[in-house]
Amino acid sequence: MALASGYLTDIIRAFRGYKMLGEASIAQVSDHDLHTLVDPEANSIAIIVKHLGGNLRSRFTDFLTTDGEKPDRDRDHEFVLTERPSRAQIIEWWESGWTATLQSLEALTADDLERTVQIRGEAFAVFEALNRSVTHTAYHVGQIVLLAKHFAGPDWKSLSIPKGESKAYARGSFKQGIPHRRAP
Repeated sequence: MALASGYLTDIIRAFRGYKMLGEASIAQVSDHDLHTLVDPEANSIAIIVKHLGGNLRSRFTDFLTTDGEKPDRDRDHEFVLTERPSRAQIIEWWESGWTATLQSLEALTADDLERTVQIRGEAFAVFEALNRSVTHTAYHVGQIVLLAKHFAGPDWKSLSIPKGESKAYARGSFKQGIPHRRAP
């Protein structure tokens, strides 16, 4: 079970890391740019957050006992904003999804990884559902980071190792950015 426990530790670390990256990116964007579209077919940061929050809430509410696609979820509506929600509303979508996710993840045991959950009626081993979800989350957080960096322009504060700082990081003298796990 050491492998299973290590997997749980790592998947929780990954989800927390994506949460941090998203939050640090959103914090660097003006309220106006939360709604800015780079082209008419694109999604704004607000729309991406609404979708990701809805997905995480649906997947992780009663994670082990109910289908991950909840009957009250309207996925298509997640991509529609009929009005400009406030930053507070956008953060509420974000937090509600992450709260459900992290509470469910932290309650899992190594034995749970071999259980089966349903997503849209299809059976997945818990570890498969977690891999699927962390990949989906990474995809959308990456979109948020890219858009936020674009909108922040030269005011962008790097979330990892800035260009030209790799040697300082390797020496251990790099202090800014998201903490990275060093190999054991």
